Amino acid sequence: MSLTPRLEDAWLVVPVHNEAQVLGDVLREAMQVFPHVVCVDDASTDASADIAREAGAAVVRHPVNLGQGAALQTGVDYVLRATDAAYLVTFDADGQHRVADAADMVRRARNDDLAIVFGSRFLDDRTRPGALKKVVLKAAVWLTNQQTGMKLTDAHNGLRVLRRDAAGHLALQQNRMAHATEIVLQLGRSGLPWAEHPVHVIYTDYSKAKGQSLVNSVNILIDTILK
Repeated sequence: MSLTPRLEDAWLVVPVHNEAQVLGDVLREAMQVFPHVVCVDDASTDASADIAREAGAAVVRHPVNLGQGAALQTGVDYVLRATDAAYLVTFDADGQHRVADAADMVRRARNDDLAIVFGSRFLDDRTRPGALKKVVLKAAVWLTNQQTGMKLTDAHNGLRVLRRDAAGHLALQQNRMAHATEIVLQLGRSGLPWAEHPVHVIYTDYSKAKGQSLVNSVNILIDTILK
């Protein structure tokens, strides 16, 4: 049983594509603190959607695979239209994000009257992505900051907290990894108050196999350049 108070006014938005191996465990842990979750099943070919429903999450399904950016936009639209949530949290399905970090970010948004809290794995030394991956991610951060005018330390971290008014500024068109830069650009243009918060990203064998590898980091960099 989690000792963290349940956050009834925050919804998790979880993009899902073929995550049946870990999704149940991820959702069961998350829902001890975040009882409201919407999983956007991006045309999975496994049992991901059924597992999400069994865990108690709302499920919205794409009939064809559209990419993570589209899944996030679908989830954001669902929460804004179907709920009265005060906050939205974008949260990965592969187990690399910590529920405690997400909860701390919501509390910080509330206590500091912030509309946006970006998770950053580079504000402390808990996350160890490997030297080459870190170089590539740092390069993507520099490019994103050049493109958006923001001054972030980690531009491609999927853990974010958005107050309802901030979420309303998102209209994502980039479906691949370039959506992360697009999110920063659109939120930066909103003029709403924001901050970064230190988080611990957990690189498991599973998450690396699912795309958190050095190759995927290079893809992030390429998408950022082409954005």
